[in-house]
Amino acid sequence: MGAGFWISRYVLASGILFIILVIVEFSKGTTSQADILSALAWSLVASAIFIGSKYWRYRKAVQCATCSADSKPKAR
Repeated sequence: MGAGFWISRYVLASGILFIILVIVEFSKGTTSQADILSALAWSLVASAIFIGSKYWRYRKAVQCATCSADSKPKAR
């Protein structure tokens, strides 16, 4: 998985999160430019943490408990 894969994942995650946060701001009824910029900042930071942790796990080959449990053969 190259850099393009991780960049596209980051853009996708931050875009979806930004849309969700903007919808929440609009549902409050008082949306300003500062609120939208705040939603953008939070989406970029949260997505960086999320994708960064996924990348770290990928590089360290750490699998989740569900994946590890499914891949191990059951002893009888």
